[in-house]
Amino acid sequence: MCGIQGARRCMGEGGRHHECRDHGSPVYRREHKSQVRELFISVTRLLCPPNLRDAFEAYIMWSLAEEIDLIPAYYSEKGGGFWVALEGDCLVGMFGLEQVTNDAMELRRMYVDARARRRGIARQMLQFAEDECRRLKVFKLELSTSELQSAALALYRNAGYRLVREEFAETPSNKTVGSGLLRYYFEKHL
Repeated sequence: MCGIQGARRCMGEGGRHHECRDHGSPVYRREHKSQVRELFISVTRLLCPPNLRDAFEAYIMWSLAEEIDLIPAYYSEKGGGFWVALEGDCLVGMFGLEQVTNDAMELRRMYVDARARRRGIARQMLQFAEDECRRLKVFKLELSTSELQSAALALYRNAGYRLVREEFAETPSNKTVGSGLLRYYFEKHL
């Protein structure tokens, strides 16, 4: 297992440096591409119910082609950014932010490697994302997750996120598998 990387300087948007501690999240770089890809695929496959294997594999391919393999362009076009959590040279977590309105960002792709869970990494990434929104003077963070992610549901509720709606996702996209899975939509005013 990789050791935790200590305090370091990280490049933020606009070329400004800021201090990152422990799992403070450095901005995604090309050298992270293969580990981000592997983490996305492994977490998605772990979530997959046996009866939805084909739908999940199609979702993986769609998401790789439209987002994961194009992270710099995708998140730049969406007015956001993408960050990773590292322990030494090992990528143990990731997340993105997309601007959805002038007043709101959406948290995307927040995943933690299964071998690194229950150590506060997701909580630290969520805090970093909230702080980044505040730094950008965006004071609402929106997110969604599915019924398959009970740990994520607990994290968001415990962090003060308010459930704004539930819906069954029928149509697949790079944001959802579809297949009738129940999705929960949350927001938090920062």
